[in-house]
Amino acid sequence: MIGRLNHIAIAVPDLEAAAAQYRTALGAKVGEPQDEPDHGVTVIFIDLPNTKIELLYPLGEDSPINGFLEKNPSGGIHHVCYEVEDILAARDQLTEHGARVLGSGEPKIGAHGKPVLFLHPKDFQGTLVELEQV
Repeated sequence: MIGRLNHIAIAVPDLEAAAAQYRTALGAKVGEPQDEPDHGVTVIFIDLPNTKIELLYPLGEDSPINGFLEKNPSGGIHHVCYEVEDILAARDQLTEHGARVLGSGEPKIGAHGKPVLFLHPKDFQGTLVELEQV
């Protein structure tokens, strides 16, 4: 069901400093900041030859990233994102196997303009999983 790893998301306390570190120290191709109000984050994507890194920064007081950064003030890995061909079929198969979908259970449009869902970390060895339809 799952396809390739689309990205690894890292919550950061300083978005510009993190982007600069990837750009200068690692020589990576760093995109522009992009606000995602439906998800409460500002993101910057870093393109790698085989996947992407998504830097996450809180957008507003209600951002879910605020709580993460309170527990992890230096930042850290927030989630992994896997590609799926049919997000609704993937959701249905996962829920049949006991996985919990966060939120309403209906896909939202993600930062790439494609439908996404998040799966409860307690169902995946403590890892928040995002599915993105390709």
